[in-house]
Amino acid sequence: MSNFIPELDVDPYAAHNLLDPYPMHELMRETGPVFKLKDYPVYACARHEQVHQVLTDYETFISGAGVGLTNFNLETPFRPKSLILEADPPQHTQMRTILSRILSPKAVMQIRESFARVAEEMVDRCVEKGEIDGIHDLAQIFPLKVFPDAVGLETDDRDNLLLYGDMVFNSMGPRNELLAKSTERVIPVTQWIMEHCDRKMLRPGGFGDQIYQAADAGEISHEHAPMLVRSFLSAGIDTTINGIGNALFSLAHHPSEYEKLHRDPAMARPAFEEALRYESTAQTFFRTTNKACEIAGHQLPENTKVLCMLAAANRDPRKWVNPDQFDIERRPSGHVALGTGIHGCVGQAVARLEGELILSAIARKVKRIEVNGQHTRRLNNTLRALETLPLRFVPA
Repeated sequence: MSNFIPELDVDPYAAHNLLDPYPMHELMRETGPVFKLKDYPVYACARHEQVHQVLTDYETFISGAGVGLTNFNLETPFRPKSLILEADPPQHTQMRTILSRILSPKAVMQIRESFARVAEEMVDRCVEKGEIDGIHDLAQIFPLKVFPDAVGLETDDRDNLLLYGDMVFNSMGPRNELLAKSTERVIPVTQWIMEHCDRKMLRPGGFGDQIYQAADAGEISHEHAPMLVRSFLSAGIDTTINGIGNALFSLAHHPSEYEKLHRDPAMARPAFEEALRYESTAQTFFRTTNKACEIAGHQLPENTKVLCMLAAANRDPRKWVNPDQFDIERRPSGHVALGTGIHGCVGQAVARLEGELILSAIARKVKRIEVNGQHTRRLNNTLRALETLPLRFVPA
């Protein structure tokens, strides 16, 4: 048992590290299985084995004290805690059971056809246009259309959801300029968000209404129902937008891999899975130690934040062969881009469906995806996000 834990003088939230995190990830992995950060009161893991350990041992490394940098045991959260993301059993189990039922494989099969139809139409429009912005013409508008539709949101002004999601994921980092700006942008739409989580704003039979039906049945309180709808809308859109955006980015920059996908559109699901590993949407999540414990033989005190570097774990050479290579024939099962364990993303089946449908439609209709200018990034404390992605679709 050793208690020398190295300290790193790197800031994961500095702009240059958000823009290009990979040199920092390598440094973190090579520093050791666990390390401290000079600027923050946290321990951190960047290797796959330890990140996986922290995420799966939910009794030792809890989520109820927040999955961001702020420790809710020591500070009051600035908004009500997420009933699913920032909760531990038994409350988490109760909420998760309801959401898992609503998002069951059977439910996902029922939405597949309508999602596929929208994917085909949107890709057709992009092929016709030829020169597109991969984010604004596709990655953003597809999840913003199909997922709120499935939740039962009847309104069109859905860009408000992007502002809200951006703020939620920024709030998981430090109180820096990114958080300040996104909080400022979200103030005018906060009321809109709350109103649209109300039952009267939701189409009967949609995912949102099914949450209220669970409240009617006494499985949860009616007070909790709008908060669960809000969790759906904050967690189910940004992550998928960036997952699709990062997949388009990866395929455009690896033409030989896209050629494989074009030859065999059935590779759409594995290609999306590899993109999740290679350019992970959620870069980081935190847990809090519930008791004194150890990671890789190192002692950690109780009530301390542990930063899990998901994206670094997903390129750990101890786990993957040639991890910095984008390879759609790889079997990337075991990646932690969508979390793992009891807190693994509850909507991951829907996210995977959306990614698969878009990539499958592109594979069949587009001969080549060409980079058509310099992309720009939207910096966020938690997410790896693109702001623009100029592409050219050469029709098949």
